[in-house]
Amino acid sequence: MLSVTVLCVGKLKENYLKEGVAEYAKRLSRFCKFSVHEVAEEPLASESAADVETVKEREGQRLLAQMSGYAIALCIEGKQLSSPEFSALLTALPSSGVSKVTLVIGGSYGLSPQVIARADARVSFGKVTYPHQLMRLILTEQIYRAFMIAGGGSYHK
Repeated sequence: MLSVTVLCVGKLKENYLKEGVAEYAKRLSRFCKFSVHEVAEEPLASESAADVETVKEREGQRLLAQMSGYAIALCIEGKQLSSPEFSALLTALPSSGVSKVTLVIGGSYGLSPQVIARADARVSFGKVTYPHQLMRLILTEQIYRAFMIAGGGSYHK
């Protein structure tokens, strides 16, 4: 069974987000071994460009330490995929010998260049910006949708 990990910066604060992620995680249990791993969010000293880069670098180091298997970075530089294309990407991995996939969500300021460079694939969920906590719920739903599409389920319409 494929192991799918969402690796992300920070903890979910809002109950509605926690409940949404938990619901999709429960649904995913029949398709894969699903987990969410969080790394600490780095405090921002000031809004200067140098401080923002420092935050991305420190969070990036924490992410890199936990990235394993086939890594997919969620970033603006990534390729925009339809839900069926995302499904094909994710569900084709086991036939390529991949048993573990890690999907990486950065913090408020995005991913460090080192994390993006380490990734085996880069995916963008569009040109709009989502709060990184909301992105966790969106990604978890899309992972569930991907397995439903691959299985021919009626969820995706």
